[in-house]
Amino acid sequence: MGRLLQSASLEDAGWHSMCGSGEGVSIPAAGPLESPDERAHELTLLTIRPGRGWSSVDLREIWEFRDLFRSLTERDLKLRYKQTVLGVLWVVLQPLTAAGIFAFVFGRVAKLEAPGGVPYFLFSFTGMLVWTLFNGTLNRASGAMLGNEHLISKVYFPRLILPLATVGAALLDFLVSSVMLVVLLLVFWHLPGLSFLLIPWCVAIVLILALGVGMIAGALAVSYRDVGYIVPVALQFLLYLSPIAYPLAEVPEVYRALYSLNPLVPLLESFRWALLGVGELPIGGLVYATIVSLAVALAGTFVFRRMERRFADVI
Repeated sequence: MGRLLQSASLEDAGWHSMCGSGEGVSIPAAGPLESPDERAHELTLLTIRPGRGWSSVDLREIWEFRDLFRSLTERDLKLRYKQTVLGVLWVVLQPLTAAGIFAFVFGRVAKLEAPGGVPYFLFSFTGMLVWTLFNGTLNRASGAMLGNEHLISKVYFPRLILPLATVGAALLDFLVSSVMLVVLLLVFWHLPGLSFLLIPWCVAIVLILALGVGMIAGALAVSYRDVGYIVPVALQFLLYLSPIAYPLAEVPEVYRALYSLNPLVPLLESFRWALLGVGELPIGGLVYATIVSLAVALAGTFVFRRMERRFADVI
């Protein structure tokens, strides 16, 4: 929704708004009150109108609400593990436990081998690290609207801030888990080379992809609460349709091209190549994942902003 700033005069005890046109809702912006002896007072009116298409994506407005963005991010970080016994240790225990289960089931029971002679536990943990970042960002972004319905229905601010503010908590979880990854690399003495410089790019693309899907799911969840049940189930399927617990080489070659349409596949392979030095860097796959992720993020922004005008009424 765009904004139109206009000036109006306040005479006696009342002020004249622009609400009569039916095109928007005007409210007086807060400002210092002058002496009551003054005959006229200058007020700034903020007219809120529904935007249309890409013209409604106002990055300057989001920047103006950066203090709200920071406050929401800090709130999520403070409430993340409030009143829990282990606190931030849950961030490490979740991927550790999953990696241990995968290493036992696929490494011991199924007798699969990680490429390059990498310990299967380390192989699984690196995959879980990427998956936890993607899963956490998507889940938080998709639930941001329903989780803040008290703000949406009462206060005006760019709604796009809500899913964007969830990235901070997901990224912090990733950084905390990365500390354990460094410990594991030292324990198994598997230190990365200069290829390590590619990791920030992989992390950024994973965040963009998850945020784009999360914005679409979050916008749809306002009108269709079934989305809240569909997302966890879809993520469970995606977990096993991605090479997290098993190497990509175990996928039959006849299905590998179709399997690799999942943008997480080249991202996981690139992340492991950069960190563990196994396999080859899928340059074409990484370019494909980057293009798909950016397209999903743009589509998510467009869908979110198009549906935003109905949030306050429906939620």
